[in-house]
Amino acid sequence: MEKNSTFNILMYSHDTYGLGHIRRTLAIAEHLSSDDTNILILTGSPLAGRFRFPPGVDFVRIPGMIKRSNDDYLPLSIRIDPLQALEIRKSIILATAKTFMPDLFIVDKEPLGLKREVLPTLEWLNRDLLKCSTILGLRDVMDDSDTVKDSWQKKDVYVSIEKLYTEVWVYGEKAIYDCITEYAIPPSISDKLYFTGYIPRKIPASFEVEEVRQKLNIDSDRPLVTVTTGGGADGFWVLNSFLTMLESMAASNDILPFRSIIITGPFLLEDENAVVQERARVLGVTVYTFLAHMEPLFAASDLVVCMGGYNTLCEILSQQTPSLVIPRETPRKEQLIRAMAMKSKGLVDYIPWPGVSPDLMQKKILGMLHDSSSFRRAMADFKLTGIERICSRISSFRDKKNGSRAS
Repeated sequence: MEKNSTFNILMYSHDTYGLGHIRRTLAIAEHLSSDDTNILILTGSPLAGRFRFPPGVDFVRIPGMIKRSNDDYLPLSIRIDPLQALEIRKSIILATAKTFMPDLFIVDKEPLGLKREVLPTLEWLNRDLLKCSTILGLRDVMDDSDTVKDSWQKKDVYVSIEKLYTEVWVYGEKAIYDCITEYAIPPSISDKLYFTGYIPRKIPASFEVEEVRQKLNIDSDRPLVTVTTGGGADGFWVLNSFLTMLESMAASNDILPFRSIIITGPFLLEDENAVVQERARVLGVTVYTFLAHMEPLFAASDLVVCMGGYNTLCEILSQQTPSLVIPRETPRKEQLIRAMAMKSKGLVDYIPWPGVSPDLMQKKILGMLHDSSSFRRAMADFKLTGIERICSRISSFRDKKNGSRAS
């Protein structure tokens, strides 16, 4: 039997806007990185270069696209026709696969990629590179069931998954959200579908957490509340409500009962960012536009206020920090469904988007800071098994590859 050779993993993350896809892809890649594994990430994220990549992990940047509507995309930076930009992306994806010769191709969320740009690569792999297994990785919730079923039927997604993918990995727990039932997934697909569990994030050492608290001059007498809106493109409503709450509290208190940190997200509109920065300055609130690694800050926080994106909640649950979620409800209900499901398990509390008010936010925050024991108990009992189960599946593919070589 030959010695094990390097195992090549190609990952696709279309990243039209926001940070969710690249954060999830990087979290998986960081855990899978090893001396005998090469990982190459195809991404359209304009922020890919601002993340730290571990040894054995690199990325190929494809031209960025921005969503104008559900099915309408424009180039993010270059001034060319959208169809021309998509052809460039499609060509880079296929050429990378043909050159890299992956053993495993993991596609994030979109079964055929943005505007079907991954279809030629999937067809080539299934026809000419039979050693490569193809994986569709889905987050726990895509959208409400009717919307997903209608979209997948119109786009022949069910047929494509059955025909082109070796396995489907759902990065969630069936007990939280059963996509097989919700999306009417047939046995031909569900038989090769694995619920991996949620993707854990790095647990920072105690000295790293202490360094964060010292850097931010956080005293032990007042708790820390961190507010984050992910990429920030639609986060101003949350930030405005939080700042209005602080302004109201400051008018009747010499010292606020907690410290605050705000991460606006890099895609907050420029004029909105200017408003947030000025109001935060008056209140003495520290503001960051972007942090590549949120874990130490979340671990140092006593409460996180967020919008409930997949990655943010995985980061928070990994640190076992109580969270108040304010989930968006458009253009998808994904965050709302996730918040409702996790609240039912006692993992988070949430305020529906239309019901957000400074008074209600204050009541919720102060209540959770006063007593968060039930949330902490629920989080302590909740296991994030995503990487463990993904590694188990990859081991089976490695064994298959090595067995084929030996024979």
